[in-house]
Amino acid sequence: MGFPRNPKPATLFRAPMPLLSRAMQILVEVPRHGKLAYCLLRDDRVPRAPKAVLLAALGVIVSPIDFPAWIPVLGELDMLALGILAVQTFIEACPEDIRREHEAALAAKDSIFDRDMHDTIAAARHGTRRLVKRVKARFTRAGEYDEDSYPSVAEG
Repeated sequence: MGFPRNPKPATLFRAPMPLLSRAMQILVEVPRHGKLAYCLLRDDRVPRAPKAVLLAALGVIVSPIDFPAWIPVLGELDMLALGILAVQTFIEACPEDIRREHEAALAAKDSIFDRDMHDTIAAARHGTRRLVKRVKARFTRAGEYDEDSYPSVAEG
């Protein structure tokens, strides 16, 4: 009989690939879903109940109480999984028309998230410019004094 000329690859190592591809897909979607969840949270048309559930889940994530890693399912990745699940559930609980509206705005780069990010960056730039001007002014004023015009505290 002998060995077959074209053996089929072992199926033992194929199973993890769909799981890995699904995990990669989820990780790639996290930023998009985070932006969408932010926009939906800011929208007054979205009911309060899904917002409250999402905020409660995020509160559990940032809470100082942590579950030990030896408890099954509540180990190292529990908070990441909870966050992804909470955001996904929140997005699915929002009205379809509002969700599509925000998805289109995100695609067009004209969403609440994009406007808030632009405003935050502009405020950070403005604050940085003011800080640099103040530091420069301090150094300029410090350079104007010579030893005779500014008495030291020790000299009295």
